[in-house]
Amino acid sequence: MDDKLAVAIAAAPEKQVLVEIVKLAQKQGRQGTKGSWKEFLNIYDRKFGSSLSDPVKRSHETLVAFLQTFTEQHDLKFLDYVLQLHSNREVLEQIRKEFPDNESPEQDWVVTKLPKKSKLMSSHAIVAVDCEMVLCEDGTDALVRVCVVDHNLQVKLDERVNPCKPVADYRTEITGVAAGDLDELSCSLADIQKSMKKLLRKGTILVGHGLYNDLQALKLDHGRVVDTSFIFKRLDGRPPSLDTLCKAVLGYELRKEGAPHNCVDDACAAMKLVLAKIEHGVDNDIPLNQEDVLETETTKLLLHGIPIDVPSKELNGVFPEKFTVEPKPPKKAHGVQYSALAIFKNSQEAHQAFENLNGRLEKDKNGLEQKMITFKLDTGTTASIYVRKMAHDYSLHKGSLKRRAFQGEDLVDPKKVKTADCDNHMKEIERLKQELRDKDLNQCDNHLKEIERLKQDLSAKDFQISAQDKIISKLKKELEEMKRKRKR
Repeated sequence: MDDKLAVAIAAAPEKQVLVEIVKLAQKQGRQGTKGSWKEFLNIYDRKFGSSLSDPVKRSHETLVAFLQTFTEQHDLKFLDYVLQLHSNREVLEQIRKEFPDNESPEQDWVVTKLPKKSKLMSSHAIVAVDCEMVLCEDGTDALVRVCVVDHNLQVKLDERVNPCKPVADYRTEITGVAAGDLDELSCSLADIQKSMKKLLRKGTILVGHGLYNDLQALKLDHGRVVDTSFIFKRLDGRPPSLDTLCKAVLGYELRKEGAPHNCVDDACAAMKLVLAKIEHGVDNDIPLNQEDVLETETTKLLLHGIPIDVPSKELNGVFPEKFTVEPKPPKKAHGVQYSALAIFKNSQEAHQAFENLNGRLEKDKNGLEQKMITFKLDTGTTASIYVRKMAHDYSLHKGSLKRRAFQGEDLVDPKKVKTADCDNHMKEIERLKQELRDKDLNQCDNHLKEIERLKQDLSAKDFQISAQDKIISKLKKELEEMKRKRKR
């Protein structure tokens, strides 16, 4: 381990910092020269070993000793990055203490004021928003572009924003913003917040896709929102992408593969989806085009659990096949991992690329297949990530599926169901009903017999208790008689 990094780890002022680093190392499966955390404990502490594996319950010295076993370059970069984030947080806290709230250099959140309830309910104004963010050197996301459109798809706001702090990753393939594009901009987050407050006054409804991320970037708290990732559902319950919804509901492709996002197009798409939902009836389901949805999903593989120190360009070495990488920002501002989409020419190529990967096959919480794989970086070191399918296997056999239901709708054409099959099903249902009735009768008889037996047992115990009470009462009288005799 680098001497400077070793000193920084040993000098970490708070044990909690080391605990967080060890937990992250466990989660990412990182190993030092003495193996994983549990393997290290079995060697380092022969008394308790890995039986006491909770980092919180381990000493400062034990945590330091484990972290100092890391020698691989990508592990050292990971440790240095996490320690740097902690250092930045300390500096920020110190600045906050030195500046009063009204003079804080950090831009505060803005909370929109809603009108009285009566006026609020009568307001039908609606606007849609979309934002693009870059990753800054302090580990936070910063707004670089925002667009707002009204219900007529007229652009009400379209601005590029200066993040006003050093940028670590412009995410050019997504944002379309490159180094130098923002240097001359004078528009700040505070300016955007003022504009948003004007647009959202009088209880205007704010629409977006994955709206939580946009509100985080805007540092805006608004009470009336509609998120299209929640009002439409996939068969597996996961929120659909905006591009998927455009194809399935609106019938057009939002963007070409590999093209950067366009705030205006994305905001308009979110607005169109909400208007389509309103037109169809809020309580009614909108049938989604099954073939479009499945084709969109099965041409992609999700790469997740990617260490933040692994550049997105390195992901091209995961598959030998030709594909496009679309990185996604970390879910948390200080996240140490990010994810990306691997987009292939068609679903067959994506399926074959997944099958060719060397890794243990498992399923995530949604039942989707994934593999943990290790691949080589340009530096000569290795990195471990997860590769997951975007749809269930039945998605590959979509020939018989003519359309997709929005929620719970049958996927088989009832006209094609054979009468003989229906008859067989009805007979089977009746047979099962009769078995259930017979079983219930037998169970009732058994329950009645058991109740009678318990009643008899209870009566016998009541008799025993009554007899014991009489004996105790008799003994008490005899004892009192003996006491009186002794007093005489």
